[in-house]
Amino acid sequence: MNDLNSSNSNNNKKDKYSAVWVSHSSMGDFLKCPRLYYLHNIYKDPKTGRKVNIVAPPLSLGQAVHEVLEGLIRFSVEDRMKQPLLEHYEEAWSKVSGKKGGFTNKKEEEQAKDRGRMMIERVIKNPGPLANKTVKLKDGGMLPNFYLSEEESIILCGKIDWLEYREEDDSIRVLDFKTGKNEEKEGSLQLPIYVLLLKALQKRPVSGAYYWYIETEDEPRAIEIPDPEESREKVLSLARDVKKAREDKAFDCPYGGCFACKPYEKILKGEAEYVGVGEYNQDLYMID
Repeated sequence: MNDLNSSNSNNNKKDKYSAVWVSHSSMGDFLKCPRLYYLHNIYKDPKTGRKVNIVAPPLSLGQAVHEVLEGLIRFSVEDRMKQPLLEHYEEAWSKVSGKKGGFTNKKEEEQAKDRGRMMIERVIKNPGPLANKTVKLKDGGMLPNFYLSEEESIILCGKIDWLEYREEDDSIRVLDFKTGKNEEKEGSLQLPIYVLLLKALQKRPVSGAYYWYIETEDEPRAIEIPDPEESREKVLSLARDVKKAREDKAFDCPYGGCFACKPYEKILKGEAEYVGVGEYNQDLYMID
């Protein structure tokens, strides 16, 4: 048996659609600017009924690389690294090519595409944990999620890039792929959220956590595993702030317009270029 499934049967007690959902990315938006949080996570264009998003080369590169690497979970351990990953990368790139990926010209796109190709080539040469057994979290067609506070109707959700199964002690290791040039900041909520999700959605202990900076490093870098109780307190405190802001409709930018929310304001003002509908049914825009 190559891959293992995990689930929690008590995860669907209430109507999840009426709850407040929070994630690493949405809470990150809130911390940057409440106005950004609103425009990126709540606002829908009244003409289309769709949320809006901004395309940019670094995000498109990350999307294509993640699609290829995360897609390996579909294959058995024996066949995983036999896959034509560079061909898969070409397919993934076709979804973000041109303006749909935020590229203003062919040279800019080729430079980004070459960076991603080198990342895939690095993984082909150094598959590391990707060549080992994995664990799959059952999601029921939704992002993995659980009630962070059922009483307060707050749901925490998130998508973990890779879970490596360790047969010797029946544990799992968390792996997150990093395709950007900057390292994850100290105090990031990403790993605390992953630890909480894994504790809620499966029974195996977490024996390791890793960031893999694929552009520069051949192996994943070990990260200290956050304490679950401390993680819960930290994440729940911020989630409560998000919920209160939603209830009070308090989404003003504290600076009267900042680097984080201004690009989205351009969409509302008609100053952004519409480039199509994305995979997640969002209206995509380019910003000058």
